[in-house]
Amino acid sequence: MLLAAAAAAKSPSVWAQPGTLGFLVVFGMAVILFFLLRSMSKHLRKVREAAQVEAEQAQAANATAGRGEPRGDGYDR
Repeated sequence: MLLAAAAAAKSPSVWAQPGTLGFLVVFGMAVILFFLLRSMSKHLRKVREAAQVEAEQAQAANATAGRGEPRGDGYDR
């Protein structure tokens, strides 16, 4: 019993140890990061789909105008 009291007196303060509070903070940050990455993935998927639709529309407009495929350097043939 005396050894336990002596060990407790020499140990750093409760706030210097990670404990439950540290675990909860790290766990909370992991949960927030999960939802942030999930949201970012959804937004990037929407941007990619919008770019594909825009490219298809531009290709269709070029085909109907009879200009063929764009060269990609900003100059039409």
